[in-house]
Amino acid sequence: MTADISTPTVESIGAWLTERVAEYVDAPKESIASDVPFGEYGLDSVAAFTVCTDIEDHLGLVLEPTVLWDHPTIDALSAFLVGELNTAR
Repeated sequence: MTADISTPTVESIGAWLTERVAEYVDAPKESIASDVPFGEYGLDSVAAFTVCTDIEDHLGLVLEPTVLWDHPTIDALSAFLVGELNTAR
């Protein structure tokens, strides 16, 4: 199940990212807080790179592999991605 992000909002992208992070750290999505740094969930560099690839595939953006470190929470990353999507239009 994936969140609908047909209209790119911070909320819809955040919901989708929450699902991805939960999957990679093997935790229930309800346990993932949007304001907690990815590292606190044990998201390692390999998983972070995979999440970055998922974002690129899902949103059609080309991102630097460090994007999860530059924007280290779901809230921060979601806001950044919305900005990138709006710029790409």
